[in-house]
Amino acid sequence: MNLLLKLTVTLGALLSTISLAQADCGIEKGRISILSDDFDAMHAVANRAKACASDSVQITSNQSSEHKTIQVPALSASPATYTVAIVPNNSLPPLLNEDLVRPLDDLIEKFKPHLQDHQLIRIDGKVMAIAFMVNTQHLWYRQDLLEQAGVELPTSYEEILTVAKALRDQGIMEYPLALNLKPGWDLGTEFLNLYQGFGGELFAENSAEPAIDGEKGLQTLDMLKRLSEYMSPDFTTFDTNEVSRRWAAGELAIYNGWSSRPGGIIDPEGSSTPDVIANSVFSAAPTVGGGTRPASYLWWVGFTIARNISDEDAEASFQAMTHAISPELLEEYASQAVWLIAGYQPTAVSAGAFQTVEAGAEPFPMLPYIGLLHTALSENLSEFLQGKESAEQALADASQAYRAAATEAGYMK
Repeated sequence: MNLLLKLTVTLGALLSTISLAQADCGIEKGRISILSDDFDAMHAVANRAKACASDSVQITSNQSSEHKTIQVPALSASPATYTVAIVPNNSLPPLLNEDLVRPLDDLIEKFKPHLQDHQLIRIDGKVMAIAFMVNTQHLWYRQDLLEQAGVELPTSYEEILTVAKALRDQGIMEYPLALNLKPGWDLGTEFLNLYQGFGGELFAENSAEPAIDGEKGLQTLDMLKRLSEYMSPDFTTFDTNEVSRRWAAGELAIYNGWSSRPGGIIDPEGSSTPDVIANSVFSAAPTVGGGTRPASYLWWVGFTIARNISDEDAEASFQAMTHAISPELLEEYASQAVWLIAGYQPTAVSAGAFQTVEAGAEPFPMLPYIGLLHTALSENLSEFLQGKESAEQALADASQAYRAAATEAGYMK
């Protein structure tokens, strides 16, 4: 199976509260249950799908930050606990490896939904997911605080360190920076972002052998450590939800955050302070180590349909989801994400994502064993950041953990 899929979407293609009354979705009957991550855009999609509910159409959803650990066991059940799994790039390979999602070509042919070709995620010629949004990490900054410090917008992580020092030295903010460094998925992702920004190779050529424990890996950990010195001492609690809360409260000045989040933060009706709403600006993800490519991977998010469900439920789920991501979504939720939906136009909060794409951000790799490496990194780097072990030891531990998992899974001997 060729899982070296890249997100083939051009920059041009990137270019009243919803009523939950029954929509005309054309569904006669069926069970629809949606599993997804927990952020505003996912709630928007789920709410639109739920508008298809009727006396004969049952629709439920679970928006959970733990969706990645839930999806494989939930879709392995018979019947599957969820009929729909909404996934980013890295969450699709585990479902494919276990044959838990079904090809969508027949459903596309039968119902002919309003989809663009770049939304169709093909694996070995079959459509296995429908992408509906792009998600990437990019720079958030407080324009007023940078102006107060008399510094220019940083475009590299080295410049971010300079700006952070100026903010601290001038007494403007003691802990101006944040990254998602909570042990687990967030920490592994930040390592991978920076590592590819330094030009590091994840694996030996044409092999599942890890290649993270060389000079590029050491440079990556050194940069994470230097950045953490300008973060609150409890930076190991920083995940997307926690950092978003702190940003909304005006406690941060610079953050490399997800493009799916600003719409819910820069909201006059939300919890953000007026200064935050007026002065939060978004730009391309920074480079690192003299590189020219953003130190941030590009992700798509799309929906899949479970294999271990009835054809009736599969059809109902497909119809509800294609209704949910139809162009009408943009009438209410255009600012919630960078949508891969016909008619989408950029908004102020999507500028950073567009600039990151334009600067050449690489799609997150879809190798079948990338998740094992991600997990190994997620579980073995925190002790280094807390000063409990050396960078060399942390990388060695991660490599060893990965090799054990990859060998057990049959990717290495």
